[in-house]
Amino acid sequence: MTKARRRGRPAPLRWSGSIALAGIALAIVGGYLQFGDRAGAAAPDLPTTTTPAPLPQHAARPSHPTPVAPSRKPAARPGRPIRLTIPRLQVSAAVLGIATEQGALIPPSNPRKLGWWSGGAQPGARLGSAVITGHTVHTGGGAFDNLERLQPGDTVGVATSRGDLSYRVAAVTTYRKQALAKNAAHIFDQTVPGRLVLITCEDWNGKVYLSNAVVIAERTT
Repeated sequence: MTKARRRGRPAPLRWSGSIALAGIALAIVGGYLQFGDRAGAAAPDLPTTTTPAPLPQHAARPSHPTPVAPSRKPAARPGRPIRLTIPRLQVSAAVLGIATEQGALIPPSNPRKLGWWSGGAQPGARLGSAVITGHTVHTGGGAFDNLERLQPGDTVGVATSRGDLSYRVAAVTTYRKQALAKNAAHIFDQTVPGRLVLITCEDWNGKVYLSNAVVIAERTT
């Protein structure tokens, strides 16, 4: 018989140790985890299309008109996330900016809302991990209760202050707490091509959470 997954009360997402990253430094200093902020790079403007100049009256005209390429909607620029949607999980949750508190990323107290780590990249940035966290609740009702059920290829939408973005899930991993600390440099990396990282607590044993579910998604539009 498959053992049912147990969830508990909301808990902060913690990791420990001193971690050095290229482009961003994480270190325990006096009990506080210090992060370096990094601004998201703007996406380049797309070229515009122009209509060919009319032929002179005496020139022979083609039997079929030359097709004109349709105009393309400019890509959304990096922006502050406002809402995150996950169709597979039927999740549509507001996103608020959060910072570290005594070495922990603590999502909003309302488990139906999510927290974006404002010390990392913005969604849509050319480089960096845009990290969004949420609580898991053992009685249900948390926006990220079923995050570990996502599969590669699933879609995630992020509405930002500067447009809507689409992502596709690339990897879903459950880390024990010690493993999360060892892999923090990879998970929070701000030098990788722009991506979305979703994190929540996992494996409630009746007293504490033993693991974290981590989803990495790549931008599609």
